[in-house]
Amino acid sequence: MKMVRGLLGLIALSWVAVATANVQDVPGGPAVDQLNVTPGVTPIAHDIHALHWMILIVCTVIFIGVFGTMLYSIVMHRKSRGHKAAKFEENLSVELTWTIVPFLIIVAMAIPASRTVVAMKDTTGADLTIKATGYQWKWGYEYLDGPAAGVHFLSNLTTPQDQINGLAPKTDTYLLDVDRPLVVPVNRKVRVVLTATDVIHSWMVPYFGVKQDAVPGYLRDTWFRADKPGTYRGQCAELCGKNHAYMPIVVEVKSAEDYAQWAQQQKLAMAAATEDPNKVWTKDELIAKGKEVFATNCVACHQANGQGIPGTFPALNGSTKFVLAPMKGQILTELNGHPGTAMAAFRDQLSDVQLASVITYTRNAWDNAGKGPDPVVQPADVKALR
Repeated sequence: MKMVRGLLGLIALSWVAVATANVQDVPGGPAVDQLNVTPGVTPIAHDIHALHWMILIVCTVIFIGVFGTMLYSIVMHRKSRGHKAAKFEENLSVELTWTIVPFLIIVAMAIPASRTVVAMKDTTGADLTIKATGYQWKWGYEYLDGPAAGVHFLSNLTTPQDQINGLAPKTDTYLLDVDRPLVVPVNRKVRVVLTATDVIHSWMVPYFGVKQDAVPGYLRDTWFRADKPGTYRGQCAELCGKNHAYMPIVVEVKSAEDYAQWAQQQKLAMAAATEDPNKVWTKDELIAKGKEVFATNCVACHQANGQGIPGTFPALNGSTKFVLAPMKGQILTELNGHPGTAMAAFRDQLSDVQLASVITYTRNAWDNAGKGPDPVVQPADVKALR
């Protein structure tokens, strides 16, 4: 039995060693064997790092002082050596000492901590304001002023499904890559206004020293000023549902010149991508576009084969309730979500063209092809019910 236990222990240690060897630091994110908080790249992050060290040192000194004195007293003043217990009742000096000293220690720690908390909440004088909206399970960003005013987009997880299912090797940025990162200029105060459409999410980027909840129906804000260009990563820090782990945050900090250039490119791209909701699309055009929309927004819940997740998300393949029924019910469900379920409302996330195309795709994919009424849904049909 001892030999078996020893062999199992050796195998476990070998597995841990191999696993550790294959994992690398995440650029702009957590590091292998990281024990300390990150120094960060913003003034708030620097303050949090300094506070962490200061309080850790104070607590360590107190711990050593208290327990050292106790150990010394137990060993050197034990009864077997003939010592008698000293009496401290109503000793004014002792009572003043153990009251004043802890009070001074708490005040010494509270002053810098309070100063940092107040600075964290001071969102005045921002150079740039961005609205961040939490969806299940992605982030939406909208630039409210500055060179990129009017630019808005969704930021979706891009980790391949094969990696999530354990069918492909995981990269160093597993579950920490998105298709469109948030882009901000360096050395500029960025105010982030947060809200959510469904449940509470939380926008957290450790390198910025930022963690702020996004609450449906409320606007809350935070800020950061990155002093170093680069790519920084965070995640939703509120348990928001099944795919909570699948909504990372990626922020690219660029120089002022690169940021202005990026903003111009985004505006041109948005203008070029503007689609006429009154245009009549062919069936093939809608299916091709809908397949992309489905892969980005729907596949995590309803699965690539349309089978859904039994008990949680219904199958779209063979769905006579919505997909193989008249179009109205499916359009309204896409626009408004489904009360009492995890089905999100895509009214503010997707355009009429995107909604029409993804509905048409589901009506012609898998075993649904050629079945049911309304096999083609035009953007005008969605617009009429929006």
